Amino acid sequence: MIGRIAGILIEKNPPQVLVDANGVGYEIDVPMSTFYHLPRTGDKVTLFTHLVVREDAQLLYGFGSQSERAAFRTLLKVSGVGPKVALAVLSGLSVDDLAAAVTLQETGRLTKIPGIGKKTAERLLLELKDKFKVDPRFIAVGGDAAKPSANADVLNALIGLGYSEKEALLAVKALPADVTVSDGIRQALKSLSKA
Repeated sequence: MIGRIAGILIEKNPPQVLVDANGVGYEIDVPMSTFYHLPRTGDKVTLFTHLVVREDAQLLYGFGSQSERAAFRTLLKVSGVGPKVALAVLSGLSVDDLAAAVTLQETGRLTKIPGIGKKTAERLLLELKDKFKVDPRFIAVGGDAAKPSANADVLNALIGLGYSEKEALLAVKALPADVTVSDGIRQALKSLSKA
């Protein structure tokens, strides 16, 4: 298995790139999230890769981070999801956004991705339910991720009090951006008691 390619970026034709590694040119399909962060052509690049071998082809997929590659491999394990669909999902959502969509069971986020219908989105959410966990540092408070530690502390407190991760995430997302931890816990408990 080819796990990593390091070389010179020769061509960029979305979603495919051509990387020259010691005189061998590798055609690699990448998600748009990786494509946007690639260096200019002629510069050095390193991609984490996943090789798919079929009867008629050997296809190489590349990712800017190991977490993207891990998410791709997890998506491939879902029945009915092939490399193209998995690449489309990672092109439409970051790994953290995908984890949040799975945790909150938001089919709407997945159906916005071209090629993902409602049934596919529902199957993805069902089969990925226990495979993706949200990192509380990336939960936006009031739409702004400026206070990640407060988010994590409020979320952990709510989960410690017995609320599910989904309930706690929804409560934390509804908090204003400038909330302190103690006020955040108080406001979140108030909103959860009304639900």
